[in-house]
Amino acid sequence: MADGVVLLDTWASAFGMRVRIALREKGVEFEYREEDLLNKSELLLKTNPVHKKIPVLIHDGRAVCESSVVVQYIDEVWSDRAPLMPTDPYQRAQARFWVDYIDQKVSVVGRKLWTAKGEEHETGKKNFIEALKVLDGELGEKKFFGGERIGFVDICLIGFYSWFSVYEKFGDLSFEAEFPKLIAWGKRCMEVENVAKSVPEREKVCAFAVELRKKLGLE
Repeated sequence: MADGVVLLDTWASAFGMRVRIALREKGVEFEYREEDLLNKSELLLKTNPVHKKIPVLIHDGRAVCESSVVVQYIDEVWSDRAPLMPTDPYQRAQARFWVDYIDQKVSVVGRKLWTAKGEEHETGKKNFIEALKVLDGELGEKKFFGGERIGFVDICLIGFYSWFSVYEKFGDLSFEAEFPKLIAWGKRCMEVENVAKSVPEREKVCAFAVELRKKLGLE
């Protein structure tokens, strides 16, 4: 296990996918440990006692938590390899802004599409569409959010692309119709080898969400 790197994760997590992509983009070998989020391991509870969430990166025995923080940590520690963050301070600040937007809007509101009902669901759907339209506009005609190659924002958003089928199924949406630029962007990202290795097929994630809904008593 090179560099003493362990990743506590679960395969369907959009947040975990970020870390997997970042590690692979940097060429870092790591030991992957799958977590059952309905029966969390003692190691997970010990290494992330505040939030008790995945992903957790353990590097030489020290834990780093919160996926966007972990990606930045990876970028800084293995700085001799192609950067994930922009080098310009202003562009770095902008990248952090958009990742925070993704975490506060796409993640939080998107979850309501497949877990909430009634008015909460309808409000969530409206807010979700608005959030994605903002990102669609920010992407514009660019190949990737950072320009010509995938970077921090792309890495932090692409995991949610694997959940698009879930949002479509339970939100009664058509991403091809609503967000064609984001769909085209997602397909470009999936052509990157380390992204394809880290992001599961949307159909597989959708099947997972259906089963999870049953386990959580949401059916």
